[in-house]
Amino acid sequence: MSMPDWALTLVYWLHMLATVIWIGGLTALALLVLPAARQSLDPNAYAELLSQMQRRLDPIGWACLATLIATGLFQMSANPNYEGLLAISNRWAVAILLKHLVFLIMIGLSAYSTWAVLPALRRAALRKAATQANSDARVDSQLQQREVNLMRLNLVLGMIVLALTAAARAA
Repeated sequence: MSMPDWALTLVYWLHMLATVIWIGGLTALALLVLPAARQSLDPNAYAELLSQMQRRLDPIGWACLATLIATGLFQMSANPNYEGLLAISNRWAVAILLKHLVFLIMIGLSAYSTWAVLPALRRAALRKAATQANSDARVDSQLQQREVNLMRLNLVLGMIVLALTAAARAA
């Protein structure tokens, strides 16, 4: 049974919308918001900003990931190149497999950032604000660099996912 055109159009739109929101958010955070915040805010304000951003962005990010998974499965099953789970028999299937592997790495990096790095950064910023001391400056710097590196890596991986999507469409 094939999916009605209107339903497939809705699925494509939701998939693109979730992609734009997720990749756009990563881009804005990695290249604009966090670097400017680190340079211009005192530790207390920076800690509060991280807390508020995580509280608002985490649900959006994870909703985007869930949307991408659900809509991606529908798109894949509707594609005439799809020959079954792990049937790697054409260029489209190779591109889709690679895309999904990169996407899984992105999910892992996002989880690590959400539940390990950002909370540690928030705690370090609060500690620094409470003591007004630079005793943990090296640790703070390492955490900030890890956060930046994770975000940049996720952004690059997102661009690779988009390139693999283009390769699949061209196949």
